Amino acid sequence: MSKQLLQEFYELCPNGMCPDLLTEREKREISNGAMYLTGRIQTADKQNGNGRVYPYDVLNREVKNYKKIVEDNRACGELDHPDDSVVNLKNVSHIVTDVWWEGKDVMGKIKVLDTPSGRTLKELINAGVKLGISSRGLGSVRESMGKTVVENDFQLICFDIVSEPSTPNAFVYPKDYKANPIRMREHKENKIDNLFDKILRD
Repeated sequence: MSKQLLQEFYELCPNGMCPDLLTEREKREISNGAMYLTGRIQTADKQNGNGRVYPYDVLNREVKNYKKIVEDNRACGELDHPDDSVVNLKNVSHIVTDVWWEGKDVMGKIKVLDTPSGRTLKELINAGVKLGISSRGLGSVRESMGKTVVENDFQLICFDIVSEPSTPNAFVYPKDYKANPIRMREHKENKIDNLFDKILRD
């Protein structure tokens, strides 16, 4: 079975940050203008809003691999999802600084970077726009007892910041907020070609 791009959405803590998950150093950074986001970033053994289930063993393996990327200070993500499996550095808005398990939930801590996309992200958060974290990975799926189960070939790529929950049009905006589209996408044909090229290279 061929791999496909798998994207999942989870809401962040209220206002993007859970203060009890921050170290004293990070709290000092925040007082000097830095911004951190915290919350649940994935869940195992439970059907998500896209109808998929990530088995704990599969997700645990990928979280362990991803921790190595976090420790190398390379766990970058983008503002909004591209439709391919490559993290485009010119669109990076944040870096994941920590991941850990709480029961069957994968928790994460994210630092917003001083990049063009990072500054856009910061402005959106300051404006009260409801945002979430979304995993991006490659893998195949199978149907089992009415659920779509992610297979053992799953590879976690990154975590992106998104505005689109798994439930279509389930948005909550601050009063008087006017949507300003920030998503820039390639033509569909180019995105499909890029994805196939990446899969064939792997």
